[in-house]
Amino acid sequence: MTHPKILALVVGLSVLAQPAFAKEGDDAGAAAEKLTPLQLREESLDVLFAKLQQPTSEKAARDVEQKIWTLWSQSDSPTADVLLGQAVAAMDARDSASSFAILDRVIASYPNYAEAWNKRATLNFVVGKYKASLNDIEKVLDLEPRHFGALAGRGMIYNAQEEWGLALDAYRDALAVNPNMPSVKSAIKELEKRLQDI
Repeated sequence: MTHPKILALVVGLSVLAQPAFAKEGDDAGAAAEKLTPLQLREESLDVLFAKLQQPTSEKAARDVEQKIWTLWSQSDSPTADVLLGQAVAAMDARDSASSFAILDRVIASYPNYAEAWNKRATLNFVVGKYKASLNDIEKVLDLEPRHFGALAGRGMIYNAQEEWGLALDAYRDALAVNPNMPSVKSAIKELEKRLQDI
């Protein structure tokens, strides 16, 4: 086969192959567009957590933090989201029995909903059930290791139990994830001073 014929054959095969390559690219694009709501939330959370680490104004940091809390409050189930809202309303009304009942139901039906575990951890802390709260916090952190609210809550429990070193570690863990938490910074300073005085 002469050189021009080889060149023509290569060009011809390239032209024939183009639709196949285009189809593969289209499939990859379609797959990227078909992310689940959970995957979309995870991508958004990754971006927001990266922003938390960047020096910014206090207001901008609070806005990012609020967006994270909003995403954490969303699940793949509108029913679970509504129930979580009802549980929070019951907590705000100091109706812990109703709140526990709702949260237990949500957790039983949606065990991967980290924020339901976190709300029950908060409620357990409020009513003085520290061990139960710590157990719920462990589950929250299994599902969302960056949950600075749960990490700070762990610090509050250890602080209430006068486990100063454990409290300090928990607060530092929370601050490593979210360096824009004034109350946690204050707690760390207080604990560092307390431990120096011992």
